Amino acid sequence: MGPLSSTEQPPCAKKAQAELEIHVGKHRQVDGSDIKNLVYLQAIVKETLRLYPPGPLSLPHEAMEDCTVAGFHIQAGTRLLVNLWKLHRDPRVWLDPLEFQPERFLTKHAGLDVRGKNYELLPFGSGRRVCPGISFALELTHLTLARLLHGFELGAVADSPVDMTESPG
Repeated sequence: MGPLSSTEQPPCAKKAQAELEIHVGKHRQVDGSDIKNLVYLQAIVKETLRLYPPGPLSLPHEAMEDCTVAGFHIQAGTRLLVNLWKLHRDPRVWLDPLEFQPERFLTKHAGLDVRGKNYELLPFGSGRRVCPGISFALELTHLTLARLLHGFELGAVADSPVDMTESPG
């Protein structure tokens, strides 16, 4: 939700609020069953998870047998970590990878899911070590964002942009 609170992203929040007005209206609260119709809101969540995954690295995996990956020989028993931060910002996969663009999930990357089946987007990991709370996390994130956008106008207190500089900790 950080990118939406930035003064640089009011069009994203406005588009999501317009979508909420169309599909939910102003006279009732957003319900979990509404989320499937909120395509732009889902794109915002995907884009946020792409730029700001819950963790920068995947959980450790172990090579079961000798193999070669990108020209590197990997011995059986080697522990491997996927750099999710780098993967999600790879310019060979993502056009303007440092830009917050939810629309990318409505066009070129519309079929990508965050549940670990698409190797371009793995905020919750994949395979046997995929996050067991992924369904709960996604449902809670979508519903929380939908209710915030439906009930409030988000913005920065000052006219200056919110500092989204990444740092350790």
